[in-house]
Amino acid sequence: MRVKVLSRNPDDYIRETKQDLQRVPRNYDPALHPFEVPREYMRALNATKLERVFAKPFLASLDGHRDGVNCMAKHPQSLSTVLSGACDGEVKIWNLTKRECIRTLQAHEGFVRGICTRFCGTSFFTVGDDKTVKHWKMDGPGYGGEEEPLHTILGKTVYTGIDHHWKEAVFATCGHQVDIWDEQRTSPICSLTWGVDSISSVKFNPIETYLLGSCASDRNIVLYDMRQSTPLKKVILDMRTNTLCWNPMEAFIFTSANEDHNLYTFDMRFLESPVMIHIDHVSAVLDVDYSPTGKEFVSASFDKSIRIFPVDKGRSREVYHTKRMQHVITVKWTSDNKYILCGSDEMNIRLWKANASEKLGVLVPRERAAMNYNQKLKEKFQHHPQIKRIARHRHLPKAIYSQAKELRIMREARRRKELNRRKHSKPGSSPFVSEKKKHIVAVVK
Repeated sequence: MRVKVLSRNPDDYIRETKQDLQRVPRNYDPALHPFEVPREYMRALNATKLERVFAKPFLASLDGHRDGVNCMAKHPQSLSTVLSGACDGEVKIWNLTKRECIRTLQAHEGFVRGICTRFCGTSFFTVGDDKTVKHWKMDGPGYGGEEEPLHTILGKTVYTGIDHHWKEAVFATCGHQVDIWDEQRTSPICSLTWGVDSISSVKFNPIETYLLGSCASDRNIVLYDMRQSTPLKKVILDMRTNTLCWNPMEAFIFTSANEDHNLYTFDMRFLESPVMIHIDHVSAVLDVDYSPTGKEFVSASFDKSIRIFPVDKGRSREVYHTKRMQHVITVKWTSDNKYILCGSDEMNIRLWKANASEKLGVLVPRERAAMNYNQKLKEKFQHHPQIKRIARHRHLPKAIYSQAKELRIMREARRRKELNRRKHSKPGSSPFVSEKKKHIVAVVK
């Protein structure tokens, strides 16, 4: 005779202590949950709608400058400190926590063309239209003391940009040529030049710290190696590049901001064609800065807006603008990956959230779990038409909207003309040129 006995393991349903959660048996068989996907779809749709409802990216405006903000620098050690230089030669140091200016100094006569901090955060350097490079202490003078620079270097020509080495007491300036300086000397260690035009910006690579990149007004992007004291190679584009920024996580990748409304991400080993072209701006792109994760970057444009691009996408995921914001000249992504700072023509520095709908402050565990769940749902259903439409939609100012429409019509007309020309000419006489290679004139080594 066979006896059937129910056998249960108490470990499956009995708590070890009273603080543990009750164990609930669940059967995940999809046959028992026929409406699981429709239910998740509705949750994803609601999460996407709520994300747009709570998208309030603007946090604060730091006002105090009496002329347009021309350049900014982050403090390498302190998240709450940022430095800014204006077109009237004034430099201000800001405390972002209190949202107030903690120190003001008259650094130059004329524009402050560039500002950078020393890697240890104890001092900073400025260059201006008065042909000087000045080295300042980060801490202000004592009570009754005067604002005096630690060192002043008087150059022969106007310097248009400056950047400090990430690990050594060396910095680079640019103007008619790229000069590499030692902090203790008043003459450059070496001068790097290739061509005759003025150079608008110079940047050290944060990983391969001996590499530099510079942008010249004759449409060149030139790469240098400090150890060889010679230029490595240069790429010539259709239009002028205003500045470039190195990816902090991938040593060979950099993104350049161009006058033709686009940004180009290059791999310095293969300059023949860019890795990606980013195309959403409708006017010249003036500045670009990477997030510390290296997965996104933010760009500032003459069209009075800033945009956030994923590195591997050609379109921006976010656009920020206000009615009062004019041409945005400089932009920075903070080192904690949470905020974006932009300086513009109308004398203000604005503080934005990097993720527009993110809740600031401490999240309780339930909130964090709900947020992560919603994020996964949005990723799962991101290609559904309705969710895609809601997530992608952004309200744009009328000027940007109409200009983008016009550029789209022009691009389509060019494409149509090229197709017609190919259709009515001898086979092979009008070859296909990929969109990536159209903007590269030449690579010189």
